[in-house]
Amino acid sequence: MPSEGVGASLWQACVDQLAQELSEQQFNTWIKPLTAQVADDLSRITVFVANRFKLDWIRAQYAARIAAMAEQISGQPVMIELALAPREIPVRTGVSLPATVEADVPREAPAAVEEPGGNGFKNRLNAALTFDTLVEGSANRMARAAAMHVAGTPGHLYNPLFIYGGVGLGKTHLMHAVGNKLLADRFDAKVLYIHAEQFVSDVVKAYQRKTFDEFKERYHSLDLLLIDDVQFFANKDRTQEEFFNAFEALLAKKSHIVMTSDTYPKGLTDIHERLVSRFDSGLTVAIEPPELEMRVAILINKATVEGAEMPEEVAFFVAKNVRSNVRELEGALRKILAYSRFNQKEISIQLAREALRDLLSIQN
Repeated sequence: MPSEGVGASLWQACVDQLAQELSEQQFNTWIKPLTAQVADDLSRITVFVANRFKLDWIRAQYAARIAAMAEQISGQPVMIELALAPREIPVRTGVSLPATVEADVPREAPAAVEEPGGNGFKNRLNAALTFDTLVEGSANRMARAAAMHVAGTPGHLYNPLFIYGGVGLGKTHLMHAVGNKLLADRFDAKVLYIHAEQFVSDVVKAYQRKTFDEFKERYHSLDLLLIDDVQFFANKDRTQEEFFNAFEALLAKKSHIVMTSDTYPKGLTDIHERLVSRFDSGLTVAIEPPELEMRVAILINKATVEGAEMPEEVAFFVAKNVRSNVRELEGALRKILAYSRFNQKEISIQLAREALRDLLSIQN
């Protein structure tokens, strides 16, 4: 009979895969608060949800996908049951979701971990995303060099630094790396990493609560502002106005701004021309999809971080079949590691082929 650890690892493997498939906001809103219990024979996973509204949404949007994931990993049909969470959930073979999940960032990146800096200022940086943990290749070499320059001498050249590229290529990782490097050199620096959607939300709250003085104090006093996915400012006139004001205030006091987007500045739509011209006034650099050798290096490096060893021939096999971005590479790696641990088998090309059979069949 499977042990409690096997039940826990089955749920954890499902969680890891959802973290790769969903956006950070979707994952944090709907999946992260869940807890679960797994039956001893792995035939049923009971997922506990906070309220009726969320239960209905999870059932409609995610239950079938979770069941399919669990069946793929365990090799047997798995029933997903949804239940309202009691105040005290008995934990036998269940496992809570992790506090942080890598997405780009990773993801997309793990989600940002909000840590106070030396001055008590909450910077929302993920300490794991540094220049040391970023694999360098021709796809990101120029962007990495520019980011390192900014981290070393903020407020001077390349202000603002605008990094653009497709989903899951490492833009968010670079931004966190800049913030972490600056704080390592200047512990009292005011650094803030934020997604553009959060900035929009902060503007709305400032309007509702009439707290614009506090809003301006927060954003206009920064030494370094790292803002992700500025394309989300499209069609939000008041937000664009406030960001323009913050932009001008920060540049005037020689603070640095680093931004990311899915396209180059002049390719942004429904954003005021004066803001676009500001975006393009410093240095604009692209991050491309990683080449084969870089993908292999990323897989081997990430596996080591996860406490596993991936043979080079397996890394080449995966890298040849997963070409689009770093986030998909990480998702493939997590599937392989979960499949290996669950089945207690060594990592091999055959095991990778079995773990990724859905992905490989879609590509074929």
